[in-house]
Amino acid sequence: MSLSVGIVGLPNVGKSTLFQALTKKEVNIANYPFATIDPNVGVVEVPDERLQKLAALFHSQKIIPTVIEFVDIAGLVRGANKGEGLGNQFLTHIREVSAIVEVVRCFENPDIIHVEESVDPLRDIDTIHTELLLKDLETVEKRLLSLEKEARGGKKEAIAQNQILQDAKKFFEQGVRATEYQRSHPESEPVFHELQLLTAKPIIFLLNSKNQDIPLELKQNIEKAHGSFVAVNLQEELEIAGLSDNERQELGMQSNLSELIQRAYEILNLITFFTTGPDETRAWTIVRGAKAPQAGGVIHSDFEKNFIRAAVIQWDALLEAGGLAEAMAEGLIRTEGKEYVVRDGDVIEIKHG
Repeated sequence: MSLSVGIVGLPNVGKSTLFQALTKKEVNIANYPFATIDPNVGVVEVPDERLQKLAALFHSQKIIPTVIEFVDIAGLVRGANKGEGLGNQFLTHIREVSAIVEVVRCFENPDIIHVEESVDPLRDIDTIHTELLLKDLETVEKRLLSLEKEARGGKKEAIAQNQILQDAKKFFEQGVRATEYQRSHPESEPVFHELQLLTAKPIIFLLNSKNQDIPLELKQNIEKAHGSFVAVNLQEELEIAGLSDNERQELGMQSNLSELIQRAYEILNLITFFTTGPDETRAWTIVRGAKAPQAGGVIHSDFEKNFIRAAVIQWDALLEAGGLAEAMAEGLIRTEGKEYVVRDGDVIEIKHG
């Protein structure tokens, strides 16, 4: 499963610094807008201590974690929906990701240019959201034009979609994001997904702060919008990323980015299941609520098509038992059929034809 999270924000807020600290990939970090034009793409492992513990139990030769793809997207400026800055190019790149990390500058530094000439996190968040919402309005209006003809022709699906988008448009015009609208209008979700609306994507706010002293008003505004935030000093994180594990231990420095990675995983509504043994212990990603055959399909497409049953045990029960044979002797391994809903932390062996 390909998981893609876009890193967005105004120019010079720390986007590329975050990308480099996460991926350990060298990128152009410069004190001027649009140092990033084409997106930088990097793959980041999802930290999971369960994987290491299972691998230790089975003395696995290989350990394969699940990963998330992070995409550093060029900085957005006011008027991007009309083509300002890198405008439409920026917004197209956002459309292609599953979720967004919005980097917000909370630190003062006269040597680092701010595109708005002052540091104001609330204003910057409003700028980003306004541009995304204006682009969504444009998308909805274009879709409504094409739906009108279909609706006049009596197509039931077109009539239903037209009603949803006409109603949503009124809320968008009042500044309501697609994610907020979906909470009270769940029937709109598949329609918004089809249109790839930008404000329908889940967002984590990364507050780039030197002392992590975040204004209360900023926290309250994020919480009011049902948002999630992580406060990080990105310059420090970049320095930590360049150190070896031993150097980090000696200096007592620890990265806080694992919280961001795990939060990204959660907002995508994903869970992890495992396969394990002497050859390999591996983490697999699946959407919460998926059933056993779909889990088999993540491992190999034939496993879903030819699914018979699954042997299942929770990872901690397996550890406590001391191995598969011991767990089986204690009756801890269950046989589950096609309707079994996979739980986070399940260790699964798929039986297939």
